[in-house]
Amino acid sequence: MTITVADLRTIDLLDDLDDAALEEWVAVAQERHYAPGDLLCAQGAEPPGLELLLEGAGLTSMQEGERREPVGRQVAPTWIFAISALTGSPVPVQLQAETPCRVALIEPADFERLAFAHPEVHRRVMRQVAPVMANLMGIEQNRERLAALGTMAAGLAHELNNPAAAARRAAADLADAVEVVVATLHGFVEAGIERDTAAQMLALHGELCERALARAPLDALDAAAAEDEVLEHLEALGVPEPWRLAEPLAAAGTDAAWIDRMAELAGPATPMALRWTAATLTARGLTGELLESTERMSGLVGAVKAYAYMDRGAVVDVDVHEGLETTLKVLGHKLKHTQIEVVRDYDRELPRLSVRGPELNQVWTNLFDNAIDALGERGTITIATRRDGDCARIDVSDDGPGIPPEVRDRIFDSFFTTKDVGHGTGLGLATARRIVVDRHGGSLTVDSEPDRTTFHVWLPYS
Repeated sequence: MTITVADLRTIDLLDDLDDAALEEWVAVAQERHYAPGDLLCAQGAEPPGLELLLEGAGLTSMQEGERREPVGRQVAPTWIFAISALTGSPVPVQLQAETPCRVALIEPADFERLAFAHPEVHRRVMRQVAPVMANLMGIEQNRERLAALGTMAAGLAHELNNPAAAARRAAADLADAVEVVVATLHGFVEAGIERDTAAQMLALHGELCERALARAPLDALDAAAAEDEVLEHLEALGVPEPWRLAEPLAAAGTDAAWIDRMAELAGPATPMALRWTAATLTARGLTGELLESTERMSGLVGAVKAYAYMDRGAVVDVDVHEGLETTLKVLGHKLKHTQIEVVRDYDRELPRLSVRGPELNQVWTNLFDNAIDALGERGTITIATRRDGDCARIDVSDDGPGIPPEVRDRIFDSFFTTKDVGHGTGLGLATARRIVVDRHGGSLTVDSEPDRTTFHVWLPYS
């Protein structure tokens, strides 16, 4: 089988050509056949030329991490890769045969020559540049947003897990402490503790609680020594399982004199009295842990609400530092296990800005995330804010290796990345520039040299 004029007549790209003109295309067309699953072109590859899909259907997809995400479906008769073939740019998607496919391939040099020889074909291709690029850009922006959301969700899950686990442990231990308190109160009644004696025991207990509140935490060595001293005294009194009581009593500042006074008052109920005291001291500490854990969780939830500007309109009047600090908090999990220092050089007198809050926070996310990646395990990120004429100027600097000169002029290009295909969504700087320039009327530039890279963001007040 060979390619014929009748085959090419089905392709709408060539609708304006007569049979004589189509013969020129037939002369250079190469017939190709693909079985289901065969690769017509890989993502990121050099364009094979103009592919005219005469029969069958193919699936286009983009690599996303370890997954391949479907983008669209190409069904014959149609034309593919014309824009890449004319511009010489890498193919942005992968095309794989879904059914048996018959293709007429016109190599890049022949396609360029024929397209310029037949301006009507060239015009049809150029009319598709804007919608195709807009579609691909939309897909890439959604991937960046989803990747940023996934990173934030993973980080928050990690951050929330620690206080949640601490709160769960504290709640379980608190329940045990309450059971001990209830049981010992019943024991006091059965032991026949008189009212006056009980009042003195309560006063002694309150004295220890006040001592515990005023006591500064001991270092590990001193704490161990105090615990050993209390343990020895409890053992001398014959208190059952003294090791369970030694740690909370020692931490509260209990000494031998206090224990002896409680033993004198409680008499045979001394073990119960000491368990009651240790349980109440433990309960105090556990309520503090619960409070701290829930405050941490509440703070993280508040940071997410502030980051997303929930319950607020699309355009909001903000202190720019609010968004910077919220974004740093959301990205805290990426900094936690590094030696990266964040230095703030803020002009707190800056007037408030009218901005699209969630979008602007995406800019800070991209700039901070790139700075963290550039530094690796250690370094310094400096965030400075200043008034610059009618604009607020925000500088984000890092002392990493710098941006190589050969890629510096391209880092704001759409789809540009220094990462391999499938490894992340790139630098996110094209999105950042669109938000700053197109959505806020500002500007975004970069200065870079070894040991110093600074992104400058200008946001106008009017």
